[in-house]
Amino acid sequence: MISGSELRKGIVIELDGKLYQVMDYQHIKQKRTALAKVKLRDVRGGHTFERSFQSNDKLVRARIELREMQYLYRDGDIYYFMDQENYEQTSLGTDQLGDAVNYMKESMSLQMSNYKGEVIGVELPITIELEDIISLPGAELTRERPVRVDTHGCADLTPLVREYTWLGLPASPICSPDCKGICPECGGNRNLGECECGE
Repeated sequence: MISGSELRKGIVIELDGKLYQVMDYQHIKQKRTALAKVKLRDVRGGHTFERSFQSNDKLVRARIELREMQYLYRDGDIYYFMDQENYEQTSLGTDQLGDAVNYMKESMSLQMSNYKGEVIGVELPITIELEDIISLPGAELTRERPVRVDTHGCADLTPLVREYTWLGLPASPICSPDCKGICPECGGNRNLGECECGE
């Protein structure tokens, strides 16, 4: 048993016959009592909600067993893992893994959470290196100039866009000896008349 004042981020509690993990914790002092305002995630269902507990409320802390596992491969919506001690394989569905599926790489070591013999999810390592190298069609990709896709799936295309923009510009600012060129301030064609910026 733990009290409401002992709740911390990551702790799993049993409440109304269900398992909930504390996702966020805020201690609030009031005139005569203290409250713990927590954001809870249903371990099996995945939904989240907020709830407040008095500091003297007694809660059942779930004892989660962690086993070192290795992620092997994916087959559709089923992910396969191997126990690194006895080489026993276990499979989990996407619903049990949640957002972890976005960060798992084959051969990655991770912790599998068990509660009373039931697998309830996985805990990823604290740091994960994810990197995808991409290029635009027709562009030669080199390790010196890669485009990296970060963990959130966002690609920084700034270097490629800058390069293609410069390559798309004319090599010379004038097209012929009698050409007056383009105004560097407003972009107006000086051959058609004076530009409006007065440059």
